[in-house]
This record gives sequence, structure tokens and C-alpha cells, in this order.
Amino acid sequence: MFGRWLNHASAVRELDGAEQLELTVRSELPNADAETVLVVTAIVGLLGAVAYADSDYSVQEQARVREELTRVDGMTPSGIEAVCAALKRHILEIATVQSPHYSRVLRELADQELRIQVLEMLVALAAADQVITSAETNVMRQITTALGLTQRDYNAAQAKYRDRLAVLHVNT
Repeated sequence: MFGRWLNHASAVRELDGAEQLELTVRSELPNADAETVLVVTAIVGLLGAVAYADSDYSVQEQARVREELTRVDGMTPSGIEAVCAALKRHILEIATVQSPHYSRVLRELADQELRIQVLEMLVALAAADQVITSAETNVMRQITTALGLTQRDYNAAQAKYRDRLAVLHVNT
């Protein structure tokens, strides 16, 4: 009796965070092609990776993610909320496990101009709570390399937020 019941249980599998995020993006962008869905999912995932680099997905960072999603053609306000909810629900997995995958997707599908724009988004997100932590800097540098961008690209993106770098603040 139990053996037969257990066979059916193996067919049920909960979607992991990355799959859930992609499914949400796909459902909120029903007219988008498969590549666009992958690119948008990758961007959201990398935003999550930087936002959670310091183990705190702050209210300011959440607001900045929402703001960045308004730039996505076809994304509605309710779609932005759905994508943000999926990101928040799965942020630990997305930020720690999926970042290399998202970087690879963007490296393969996005031109250099878009990858630089994504890097600029990431730096703006890290600065959203007024301090760019060392952890956020480290994650952004790893992502910069994974995106096929250079240190010069990173320095240029970071330049306007230089005053928010935690390493430049002196503790008194």
C-alpha cells in the first residue's frame, strides 16, 4: 500500500527559486519572446544578488528594484509587484546560487551596451540605502567579470556613487 503511494509522491516537485522567478517574469510579460524573458529574469536575479550581498534586502533596495522594473517594456505595476514578491521570497537562493547562471545568460544574450547598463543598475541599487558595503562591492566586481566587462567599466559605473563607498567612511 505505501509503496504505491510513495511512487506518486516522487512526481511532485516544488519549483526552485530561479524557476519560480522565471515563471513569474514569463507570466507578467506574456508577449515577450523566450530570450527577453531570460534577459529580464537574469537582470532581476542579479539585482537580487547585489541587494542581498550584505544579507539585508532593505526597503530602499526593494524600492530601487521596483524602479528598475518600470524600465521593462510591457511590465505593468501589478507585474512589477509579482516579480518583486517572487524575488523577495527566493532571494537567498537567487543571490547565492543563481548569480553565475544569470551572468552567463546576459553574457550570451545581451550586447555590451546592455551589460554596462545592467552594471550601472547594480551600482545604483547598492547605493540605494546610502552605503555601498564591501560585500556589495565584492559581488559587483565578480558580476562585472562574469558579464565580460572590465575594471574600467566597473569604475565608471561606480564613479557617481563614490561618496557612498563604505571603505571610504572613517568610523569615529
